[in-house]
Amino acid sequence: MTTDDTTTAAPAATRTVLRAEGFSCPSCVSKIEKALRSLPGVSNATVHFASSRIEVNHDPSVTGVDELVHAVERAGYTARPSAF
Repeated sequence: MTTDDTTTAAPAATRTVLRAEGFSCPSCVSKIEKALRSLPGVSNATVHFASSRIEVNHDPSVTGVDELVHAVERAGYTARPSAF
């Protein structure tokens, strides 16, 4: 009897930080988070209202940074990649 010891590797998750502009109220936060979380490969998105920082955990082989930026734009806001 043989057993198959192969395992499926989990997708590589990446944390991308974006800086957002154009939102002025806490209700904007949920709109941006919802837009990002609806993308395939995105496991979590958190908007920090006070610092205009957006943290997104995603699989870059499924959804890239440009797609994250475009999702924020479709929600009505401006975003750009940030180093911190």
